[in-house]
Amino acid sequence: MAHCVVPEAEAILDKEFPVLDKGFVRLVDYLGSDARIVQAARVSYGEGTKTFRQDKGLIAYLMRNDHTSPFEQVNFTFHIKMPIFVARQWIRHRTARVNEISGRYSVLADEAYIPELAYINKQSDDNKQGRSEEPLDRETQEKVARLLAQDQKRAFDTYHELLDLGIARELARIDLPLSLYTQWYWQMDLHNLFHFLKLRLDSHAQYEIRAYAEVILSIIRTVCPMACEAFESLVLHGVRFSASEMDAIKKMLDGEDCPLKGRERQIFDEKFL
Repeated sequence: MAHCVVPEAEAILDKEFPVLDKGFVRLVDYLGSDARIVQAARVSYGEGTKTFRQDKGLIAYLMRNDHTSPFEQVNFTFHIKMPIFVARQWIRHRTARVNEISGRYSVLADEAYIPELAYINKQSDDNKQGRSEEPLDRETQEKVARLLAQDQKRAFDTYHELLDLGIARELARIDLPLSLYTQWYWQMDLHNLFHFLKLRLDSHAQYEIRAYAEVILSIIRTVCPMACEAFESLVLHGVRFSASEMDAIKKMLDGEDCPLKGRERQIFDEKFL
């Protein structure tokens, strides 16, 4: 297989794409492209890249039918700066290779996340782990932002006072907030990266990690535009149905009422109607 070089990707290597108030995503390196996916898929036939239309169709076929191994041939390495609470959600995707900055070796920067006022909302009444979509009044939003900034400053002042006393860095850091920014190098193959994006671009995912996922998707589009198009069409914005849902659809197409009831009907309506 020839080495895959994508001019559009080369143009953005090491460029920082800002996320949130102080974070960023940077593409450090990539291995493979759409061409590598089709080469890997056709290897058993001794065939390589064909026409654009044929390659695009093959990639869509692989995506639709869950033939995942050709997508694993493509790898990305990112340098990412994000708040610690985002990193703790992120690290649950255990298929990545990660190297994070250490507060035991380094003096951490006085950088913490404060949400934009528009994203400061109350707890949702129907989502135990999310925010309400109902706007909060400006006065309360400003008060929350001010309280967060005050607490962050107090934590950083204590951190530096402990360091000045000669306290070990591994102890001085322990009262720093979850809003503190951390950094890591994060490497993942395209198949697992698509799984990450499917979960973290979902409307139920926390806004802050969604913001990073959106930037990552825009970056990998430059390397694998055909694969990303198939992913967005068939997975991210596609819908899968259970056997009972398929049976309900067939009956509705025949003019019958939907036979699903209760929670099963609610889920069906959210997906299909």
